[in-house]
Amino acid sequence: MAGLRVSSDALEAFAVFAEHLNLTRAAKALHISQPSLHSKLATLARELDRPLYQRTGNRLQLTADGERVARFARDHLERLELFLGELRGTPSTRPLVIASGHTGYLYLLGGTIRAMLAERPGSVRPLHTNRQQMRAALLTGRAHLGVFTLHVLPDDLVAVPIATYPQVLLMPEGHRLARKRNLRLADLAGAELIVPPPARPHRINLERALSAAGVPWTVAVEAEGLPMTLDFAALGVGPTVVAGCVQPPPGLVARRVTDLPLITFHAVHRPGALDDPRVADLLARIRSGIPPAARRRVGSSTG
Repeated sequence: MAGLRVSSDALEAFAVFAEHLNLTRAAKALHISQPSLHSKLATLARELDRPLYQRTGNRLQLTADGERVARFARDHLERLELFLGELRGTPSTRPLVIASGHTGYLYLLGGTIRAMLAERPGSVRPLHTNRQQMRAALLTGRAHLGVFTLHVLPDDLVAVPIATYPQVLLMPEGHRLARKRNLRLADLAGAELIVPPPARPHRINLERALSAAGVPWTVAVEAEGLPMTLDFAALGVGPTVVAGCVQPPPGLVARRVTDLPLITFHAVHRPGALDDPRVADLLARIRSGIPPAARRRVGSSTG
């Protein structure tokens, strides 16, 4: 590979393709024809002497090398834009991208995003993901920072604990358990619970805890995502276990389940990402927006 030269144009084309993983949409975003984009990608793969993407069923997926090239391409374009901005005395127009889920956006990140957009429109962009999608977005450079609860810490990313909350049972004000100040798992015996689908980490961990405590329970309904979970709880379908940062909507109350483990949210980023002062500032702003009580719990629990 000595003497290899790869153009910024080819890297930009691949970065856009990696974001869409669709030739038609990527070509449209680049304002070029699909055959022209395909030619650029083929040339880049040939110059690097390795496949960058593959077809799996009806979907296109990046190879491991493709993820590395996509990450480099995005980093290269951002560094180039930052350099040119410094040279011209103008700020970068490329937004910082945060990958998170419902709970993170609703209860941890909203204030930071609102303030940053008020200061400079377009400076930050949310990317709604699950944990697996967050990891992929960080590894390919689509996102600068992720915020999630992690049940297994990644070995290829940096995870910084930023807030820890107890787990609470959310239920209507008239529910029989609402009279108690705190709950134990045994209090949930016979409950019909609103839970995520079976493969979700929260569902798995909750089932294990209830089973270990010998608590019988049944599924009231399986709900995908926090908004649907809260809607079902407000309808009286059943109680649900959520992180303590979730604010009960009108008509609902939350009671801590004392023998469930604390839940820790992490800020996740690629190694070296904080060398970019914009990303370091974003993390600092997120941490400063966390309630002090939640920050104090960080380090007292593995989450």
